[in-house]
Amino acid sequence: MHELSLCEQVLELIQQQAGLQAFKQVKTVHLEIGKLSCVEAEAMRFCFDSVVAGSIAEGARLEIEQPEALGWCSACQQLMHIEQRFEVCAHCGHFPLEIRQGEQMRIKYLEVL
Repeated sequence: MHELSLCEQVLELIQQQAGLQAFKQVKTVHLEIGKLSCVEAEAMRFCFDSVVAGSIAEGARLEIEQPEALGWCSACQQLMHIEQRFEVCAHCGHFPLEIRQGEQMRIKYLEVL
């Protein structure tokens, strides 16, 4: 389960920012996890509380946003919603599409004290 190590990395980033920005407590962690990122949102939720226990983020609410995946067809210059990595263009049948959104995982924002 790589979500455990991802939660640990999120905590590490939070602690780095706490040192730089001098906040004392995290109330909310808002993550953006693309639908094609191979990260399971429910597994992140499952791991989060145990990873942040005893840290600056203990008790923080975890919010996860899952933006749709978008693919770009270079042949017909169309941007479209896609459900998986290796889809053909719905307009012209061109393959492969360039993934423009949906693979990302990032901390979108923190609510801190």
